[in-house]
Parts: sequence; C-alpha cells; structure tokens
Amino acid sequence: MTQPNAKIVILTGAGISAESGIETFRAEDGLWAQHRVEDVATPEGFARDPELVVQFYNARRAQAAEVHPNAAHKALARLETEHPGEVVVITQNVDDLHERGGSDTVHHMHGHLKGALCAICDHRWPAPMVMAVGDPCPSCNAPAARPDIVWFGEMPYEMDLLFDHLTQADIFAAIGTSGNVYPAAGFVAEARRAGAHTLEFNLERSAVGNQFAEHRLGPASETVTAWVAEILGQ
Repeated sequence: MTQPNAKIVILTGAGISAESGIETFRAEDGLWAQHRVEDVATPEGFARDPELVVQFYNARRAQAAEVHPNAAHKALARLETEHPGEVVVITQNVDDLHERGGSDTVHHMHGHLKGALCAICDHRWPAPMVMAVGDPCPSCNAPAARPDIVWFGEMPYEMDLLFDHLTQADIFAAIGTSGNVYPAAGFVAEARRAGAHTLEFNLERSAVGNQFAEHRLGPASETVTAWVAEILGQ
C-alpha cells in the first residue's frame, strides 16, 4: 500500500515515447539508422560537420511535432495532479510529450529539441523549427548556435538536483529505459540506497533490471496507466 504522501520519482526513457512514434536509438529504420551516433550526437561530430548535425536535429524536431502524447504520458500527468505527495518526472527524452500530456514540472536531463544553446556563452533560447549553422546567439551575437541537446561525452543537466530527489524518494519508477546509458542507469541504485521501493516498466528487463524490486512488462500505455490507477486507489 502506497503511503498517502509518498514522494514518487519517475525516470522515463525512449520506450515511453516510442508508442507515440518517436524512434529510439535502436530502431532498425528511421533517422538514427541513417547516421552513426558519433557523427550526430557528440561534440566532435558537431565540430566535424555542423551542417549534418543541425539538419539531423531539424528532422527530429519536425518528427516530434507530428506525434502526440500517449496514455502513459497522460497517466503520469494525472498522477502529478491527483497524488497528494510530490511527483518528480525526470526524462532522458528530448521531446515535449510529457508537457503536452499535461505534466507541469519535467526535468530534461539530456536537453530539449525545442531549445537552442550558444556554444560560446551558454545562453539558451527557444529554437526555431529549422535551425541553421551560424545562427547568432541573441545574447552575445556569436554565430555559435547549436541544439540544446546533451551529447555523449557531455554532463547531463541538473545532476545535483536530480540526485537530491533520488535520495528523498519513497518510490522510484523507471519507464522505457534501456539501462545502458549512465548516469541515468545508476539512478535505481541511488534510490535503493535511500530505501525507495523500485519498479521497472518495460517491454523486457533492462540492462540493470536485476536491481529493481518489481517489474511490470508490457506497453507503457497499459502498465503505467494501471499502476497510476493503483497508486490513486482506483
């Protein structure tokens, strides 16, 4: 039985957005299959061929704008609204499906497709639907705009805050994550050390699945919706 005021910390990964039509790294076709991660998701790739990288994220931004939140996104928004305790959503995803599904506070640890970042002064601003190499920074005017995405080799955002949430969690749930990408893959261990009950929602066990106390396998739109109903006592 969940404590009425339990603090629930939720980590979401590509699996929750896949049901909406957002391609994952491991999809056998689509955008990621056409490019090496090293070419489009690293600072070195951007330095070598910024045109390729900017076009890649323009395509991802356009794709994300065409899809819609699914039942899992909406269930988490409902949990945030109706659960008396604190609900914290941390996502590895760079789409805005949580927000469009109704969640008010979402921590995008890997950045956001709708954001632009100045590579010189670190200023951030809303990205246009189509970015171009050499777009000027609104703050320092340097022609150094890049997608506000945390690439491999870069530090995810808000890590101190996220670990504070994990150490305070009564329940930690990971939804649609592979367990292959750190530091997010280490969140379950952090939550367990803090005494949280840990659950994994996935189509199959993740690479760190043995660290979770409970597993619910199946589409997130079904398993997460059912879990939220349980938490809310319905």
